[in-house]
Amino acid sequence: MGKRENFDFEISFFKGLYKRMPKDLRVVSMLAHLYTQTGQLDAGLRMDRKLVRLTPEDPTVHYNLACSLALKHRKPDALNALRTAIAFGYDDYVWMCNDPDLAELHEYSGFLTLCNELGVE
Repeated sequence: MGKRENFDFEISFFKGLYKRMPKDLRVVSMLAHLYTQTGQLDAGLRMDRKLVRLTPEDPTVHYNLACSLALKHRKPDALNALRTAIAFGYDDYVWMCNDPDLAELHEYSGFLTLCNELGVE
């Protein structure tokens, strides 16, 4: 049984809730997580973008958007989302510079420059 089958019930449950409560942050956040967890990256990215629209000053939603963008190999967009997350107060720089969800960026010059600016090796 693959990852996706393990989460079918949860995804169905939260999709049902989402239809009734499309602006509920907990529901949108859970769907974003479940979609990404099961490799449904486009759907996860859509939910992360929605979270940014719903809570535009939340640093964590910008960080999660950056992770989704990185997983989709959209390096410049991911870097911009990280910079926005930092501007709104995200400060776990050591994690950010080592986060496996951002592995696509680990060799990207803009990301390396950012980590260097933040004092993370």
